[in-house]
Amino acid sequence: MKKFVSADRPQTEEGYQYHIACRPGDVSRYVLLPGDPERVPKISSLWDEAKEIAYHREYRTHTGTYKGVPISVVSTGIGAPSTAIAIEELAAIGADTFIRVGSTGAIQPGMEIGDLIIAKAAVRLEGTSKQYVRVEYPASADYEVTLALIEAAESLGLRYHVGIAASTDSFYIGQARPGLKGYFPSFAKHLIDDLRQANVTNFEMEAATLYTLANIYGLRAGCVCAVFANRVTNEFGTKGEREAAMVANEAVKILHEWDEEKEKKGKKYWFPSLSRV
Repeated sequence: MKKFVSADRPQTEEGYQYHIACRPGDVSRYVLLPGDPERVPKISSLWDEAKEIAYHREYRTHTGTYKGVPISVVSTGIGAPSTAIAIEELAAIGADTFIRVGSTGAIQPGMEIGDLIIAKAAVRLEGTSKQYVRVEYPASADYEVTLALIEAAESLGLRYHVGIAASTDSFYIGQARPGLKGYFPSFAKHLIDDLRQANVTNFEMEAATLYTLANIYGLRAGCVCAVFANRVTNEFGTKGEREAAMVANEAVKILHEWDEEKEKKGKKYWFPSLSRV
């Protein structure tokens, strides 16, 4: 039985984290974050090599290399509370760059089942981030991670969109779907129209918490999701999962190259002309 040092931060003296069951050295600085534990081996199957480090509750962890770059993938489970736990504990053992890899529902025209959406920011319709900071605080992605995801999608020749996601705590009412026995309160009936007019592109359930915590803690975060639901045409299909994984993996390789370039040239931030300096 492991001995944890305190109730405030339940970890062992060696840094073993209570929920994710990992300690320093178990994960790379670059971590992909799917929700579903079953997506973890699907993502790591695209790597050069992979090893399962832990599988505790909803948190399944694989670590390995992709095109020679150290990389990890950790499932978060569905929704913001378990995602926040993963970020807290992964950051505590050395991770500093996170990419959510998930599925999403598109609410704008022109987005097809299987397309990818890269979220440059997120509307904080979930509750977890509100327990960290006031509601006016923005949930914005890191620009380097977003650019790396765009470059990866372009290099792979995949259909993608860049937009603002809406992160919710509810898959049904919170995303304007009728509940059991037709329960559908008036405030939910106009949600999609209101978000669509504000140029929000899609629903999902984790990005706002990921972005809020990453910005508070000085970490980097981005998000790429495959469109499973089209709320304009009322279609649903599980397509694009592998493509989203491919983009996330490739983005890690790109970020690693940029990070090495910044270090070599003594720069804190990457910018396009840095490659020509």
